Amino acid sequence: MPIGPNPNLPEELQGYHTLVVLDQPQSTKERRPNFGSLHATVYKAISSVDGLAYVLRRIENFRLMNELAFGAIEQWSRIRHPNIVSIREAFTTRAFNDSSLIVAYDYHPNAVTLMEAHLKTRQSLGLNPHSPAPVPETILWSYVTQIGSAIRAVHTAGMAVRILDVSKVLLTGKNRVRIACGGIADVVAYDTRQDTQILQQEDMLNFGRLILALCCNSPNPTTNINKSIETMMRNYSPEFKAVVLWLISKPSPMKSINHLFELIGPRMVTEIDALQHQNDRLEGELASELENGRLVRLLSKLGFINERPEFDRDPRWSDTGDRYIIKLFRDYVFHQVDEHGNPVVNLSHVLTCMNKLDAGTEERIMLISRDEQSCLVVSYKELKACIESTFSELARGTAR
Repeated sequence: MPIGPNPNLPEELQGYHTLVVLDQPQSTKERRPNFGSLHATVYKAISSVDGLAYVLRRIENFRLMNELAFGAIEQWSRIRHPNIVSIREAFTTRAFNDSSLIVAYDYHPNAVTLMEAHLKTRQSLGLNPHSPAPVPETILWSYVTQIGSAIRAVHTAGMAVRILDVSKVLLTGKNRVRIACGGIADVVAYDTRQDTQILQQEDMLNFGRLILALCCNSPNPTTNINKSIETMMRNYSPEFKAVVLWLISKPSPMKSINHLFELIGPRMVTEIDALQHQNDRLEGELASELENGRLVRLLSKLGFINERPEFDRDPRWSDTGDRYIIKLFRDYVFHQVDEHGNPVVNLSHVLTCMNKLDAGTEERIMLISRDEQSCLVVSYKELKACIESTFSELARGTAR
């Protein structure tokens, strides 16, 4: 959540402006290193190129010793995965009165870390952080599937995630998680590069620790690993326990992310089913919005046509031809009265009429003038043609 503008921040930062701090401890004493011995601060900023919001992760007091370190950022920027926060670019700057590394990521509004969503919440409520089953197993299976899929994409690209814990994974929607901070470790630790296979094995171990942390409501479950495992075994199924124990087991040639998906195959089917249900719901919502859009366009056209002020003294505009029929239809839809002369406010009637007009049905309706001296019987199809013709005249500027 944005903390607010800071007058001490630079006004412009290599194509980004309007910087807002997203997460910052209240006091300097609370600050802890985020990446090894380095501190990091996260900002929201607006791009001058496309006007969109992005997240800028600033690694403070970082001195770039080799330009080749940015090669990893280029590799990461080519990864497009639904469970990885996409990288846009990286650069160094002295705009903060030091030598800082800036990595730009896509911005996901209202995102929180798994630490904030599951661990800090209980502590802030005064609940025991070691109480059993902090997160339902169904949600954890979803996290395992999503994070595992993200790790698989990174490993397939010949890289390693390297930074994976509850404070570096974002919850961007209902049970939707994304790995953040990709690429930073590759730049920061470029001079101490390790074998990729070893780093990928560490990813598996860190993955297991992350899930175990959520099981035990503890950001550091390995402090007392036996107690953490006991808590997990007491509150989760044997199937889930087996997966976590496999993740935190010693590295071996057989231990790979592809093997993980062999273990959790049935759970992936459940995840796919949930995604399809969500997709159906979203398509239903979209269909409703499309319906609303059609009605808004029709209402807008009626608003443009009826009672044009510049044609007030021109009876040929509103009281003849198509315009007269449209005027009577407007009264039929919006200005009906009951037997006592009171206005009838019936949204159902309005929606029914507008939907029939949009479809251009053959149904006929009777339109009566306000003085009850004129009576016309027209179909919705004819009304629709009248509206389209009159609006086209207005749009071309030929209405007289």
